[in-house]
Amino acid sequence: MQALAFLGRLSVASASASASTSTSRSIASTTLTRVARTSTSRSSTAASRISSLSRQFSSSPRIMAPISKETDLLVIGGGSGGLGAARMASGKFGAKAMIVESNRLGGTCVNVGCVPKKVTFNAAAIAEAIHESKAYGFHVKETAPFDWASFKVKRDSYIKRLNGIYERNLANDKIEYVHGRAKLLSRNEVEITSDDGSKSTVRAAKILLAVGGRPTSFPDIPGADYGINSDGFFDIATLPKKVALVGAGYIAVEFAGMFNALGVETHLFIRHKTFLRHFDPMIQDGVTNEYERLGIHLHKESSQSRVDKDPSTGKLTVHYKDSNGEGQLSGIDHLIWAIGRVPETDHLGLESAGVKLNEKGQVIVDDSQNTNVDNIFALGDVTGNVELTPVAIAAGRRLAERLYGPAELFANARLDYSNIPSVVFSHPEVGSIGLSEPEAIEKYGKENLKVYTTNFTAMYYAMMDPEDKAPTKYKVICHGPNEKVVGLHIMGLGSGEMLQGFGVAIKMGATKKDLDSCVAIHPTSSEELVTLK
Repeated sequence: MQALAFLGRLSVASASASASTSTSRSIASTTLTRVARTSTSRSSTAASRISSLSRQFSSSPRIMAPISKETDLLVIGGGSGGLGAARMASGKFGAKAMIVESNRLGGTCVNVGCVPKKVTFNAAAIAEAIHESKAYGFHVKETAPFDWASFKVKRDSYIKRLNGIYERNLANDKIEYVHGRAKLLSRNEVEITSDDGSKSTVRAAKILLAVGGRPTSFPDIPGADYGINSDGFFDIATLPKKVALVGAGYIAVEFAGMFNALGVETHLFIRHKTFLRHFDPMIQDGVTNEYERLGIHLHKESSQSRVDKDPSTGKLTVHYKDSNGEGQLSGIDHLIWAIGRVPETDHLGLESAGVKLNEKGQVIVDDSQNTNVDNIFALGDVTGNVELTPVAIAAGRRLAERLYGPAELFANARLDYSNIPSVVFSHPEVGSIGLSEPEAIEKYGKENLKVYTTNFTAMYYAMMDPEDKAPTKYKVICHGPNEKVVGLHIMGLGSGEMLQGFGVAIKMGATKKDLDSCVAIHPTSSEELVTLK
């Protein structure tokens, strides 16, 4: 079974929303009746809880409260990094904080990223397990095909619950939450346009830019807009029969793996011979080869010239050129452009405050999240520095500690951006921390490195026919006479869960001797990393 990936425009069906609202009202009515028989203090507590519950599940418009005129910290963006910074500043250190968000709380990760992606990946993994169960003696008969539509409703409902939890957490930490758009007027003033169109000006001692990014615009070819961007993946209402994806990063690779596992004819267009090109060559070659083995149609060294749409069926045709020459792919239900992301820096008014951007439109920061304006800070995807949710959260918390915590403890608090582990929920999963082999050679010289590798078949596949066995590949890159581990790369079942523990060891400066000194856990795949020869 391939281990359990990725990116949701969330729209709960109106019947579901009505049911939730009705349930909330029923709960509120019943609870208030009981509360009437209790003491005044318990009544107040219960009423507060009911109000919170109603806010979480109600689909009615938010009532706009007056916006404060001044605050200690104004955070623009209610994604992972902004929430982490604001909650630390207010909840732990008592700073007066405000968050302005124009979309749903949680940012890319919660709404159109890590969370709904992983839920979908889990569904794909279950499909694989059902197929593979025959090798273990099970005879599973499906009475109906995978119900993508009902799965999507449940996934969307889960995300909506998370949005409510985030809002409740802000209230618990006494953070003022404003739903609207923010624009800098100066280094200390921000104009907020609320949902009703009203404008307010807030003075802030410090401002944090944590607005994240959005999918890159469609390429400049005829018919490109017949496709959807990577966010649109989560809007797909029914399981397609045939899809085409363009992109070689982890988003495209994860989507392709999930579609294929769920029985969709999947075509992936990439510009080079391999994908995941920021990863170690072992990962690039290994996963690319495995996708071909699994039956994903890879169009290598490709470019697209035109997209047509059949007005009678809605099906798409992509005209392209790849390593095999010119061609066209017809009968496509969905074309997904997963060709990168750009920072959400337009319309922020950064020029009014003098905040500098780089050539990609990303906010320029130092290693402590400082911009060139001394009271304005930035973190997360808007800076382009390791675009991962846990990175943004950690950076936000460290920044809040430095700005509002005791100086004797946190004067130099900042996130260490070295040795950050990352995982791709491909099929199979891959994990990486530290330098790739080419990066290590460039930094240290090949003569100063020792590279350990292993390739094997995980025991999970022992009962399966040879053509159904997926590969497992590990690589450990060591530097110097004491063989300090400077890179670790794994591909195979369970890599996502496995890497976290090894990440701690490498962050602590583990050497090959340290790995060798750990007694293996048998029988597991991870034991191979402590028994490398």
